[in-house]
Amino acid sequence: MAVDDTNIAAAWPDAATPLGRLRRAFFALSGAALTADYVAQETPAALIRLDGDFAAFAHLHQEHAESGNDGGPWTTWLILGGRGAGKTRAGAEWLKAQALGLSPYAARPLGHLALVGESERDVREVMVEGPSGLLAVSPPGERPTWTPSRRRLAWPNGAVAHVFSAEDPESLRGPQFEAAWCDELAKWRHAEKAFDMLQFGLRLGARPRQLVTTTPRPTLLIKRLMADGRTRVTRAATQANRDFLSPVFLDQVIGRYAGTRLGRQEILGEIIEERPDALWKRALIETCRVDAPPPLARIVVGVDPPATHKPGADACGIVAAGRAADGAIYVLEDGSVAGLSPSGWGAKAVALYHRLEADALVVEVNMGGDMVRTVLGQVDASVAVKEVVATRGKWLRAEPVATLYEQGKVRHVGAFPQLEDEMCDFGLDGLASGRSPDRLDALVWAVTALMARRAEPRIRIL
Repeated sequence: MAVDDTNIAAAWPDAATPLGRLRRAFFALSGAALTADYVAQETPAALIRLDGDFAAFAHLHQEHAESGNDGGPWTTWLILGGRGAGKTRAGAEWLKAQALGLSPYAARPLGHLALVGESERDVREVMVEGPSGLLAVSPPGERPTWTPSRRRLAWPNGAVAHVFSAEDPESLRGPQFEAAWCDELAKWRHAEKAFDMLQFGLRLGARPRQLVTTTPRPTLLIKRLMADGRTRVTRAATQANRDFLSPVFLDQVIGRYAGTRLGRQEILGEIIEERPDALWKRALIETCRVDAPPPLARIVVGVDPPATHKPGADACGIVAAGRAADGAIYVLEDGSVAGLSPSGWGAKAVALYHRLEADALVVEVNMGGDMVRTVLGQVDASVAVKEVVATRGKWLRAEPVATLYEQGKVRHVGAFPQLEDEMCDFGLDGLASGRSPDRLDALVWAVTALMARRAEPRIRIL
């Protein structure tokens, strides 16, 4: 049931009172977990207790679970998330649960804990004193005492968490712990050494464990943890926590960076790999991005047809690009599709051709040229089709196009994550996955067609 003023007032008449607002908030955030009737009938004391029960409202990526990648108990829980996805809240709630003995896999409170951040200031400002930090998530009767001069939190039951900075890995030499929370591991300057020192200190209790909360980056340490069978990995994009974020932030920031390398890392929480021998670099593509194209003198749609449409077959690459009066080329759209029959991908390509009022479909005909002509003719015989034949390898065809990017002569109108992934994963041996670079092939055909200017009359003076 959607939450609005009408059904809120119908559910409980006191919606304008403090208690009513509290009930309304719980109803809005609980989704299917709590019904309006249940929330409306609860007493203020019960709602206050519910407010402190993180498990009732935790997102899937924040929920405690027992199994790691290999199905057995985990040693490291790695939460990869975008900005504002609730990583800090999950970390604080998890460590609090260890200190108070509330963890589903701890039979007793754990007394020796570690908090490790990029710097001592980060631990204090985010993990301890922040709006989602340990002090904020602890009710008054269970709130730990924070002693900055001693860099420690002490709970009323005797549990103690010591603060460490990853900038000083040697400070972790000597102390020993039962559990640890590491925040923003991907940003640590001395990540390998600090993390190694922490592992030597996790030696108390029957099952010492650690939680890592971080915005992902393709560091060797992060990739090693992800591949470890004893690691539990959960992921979340910023939007997973949208109910607790500013609408302005969601509209302006996410809208601005959606699809870019920075947005995919910082908002979607993706690990964006960088291949050293790739023809394109992500940093270069970011410099080529524009919001809108100028008037275009010519527009083409490049098409790289698949050899078959059986399950698991290659996609049909469909990429549109245009050339401006000054010769600059603008990539307009990636309309590539997978799993469609020839008539299916033909219809998609023709629809994009008409929508952009393109001048031609540039179609590779190496694989089934007669079939391609027949398919496009059946979809729309009026479409201008320019047939191209691949006589050189993919790398040799793509290299001149990559050079145009380096010269600043190609722009991307917006972001094309899947296409850009292929571009930045394309080396001498093709894609690392071994699959065909269908989107990239379509891009190369479109840009190559636009590179060839039509002959124009010239005046020579003798």
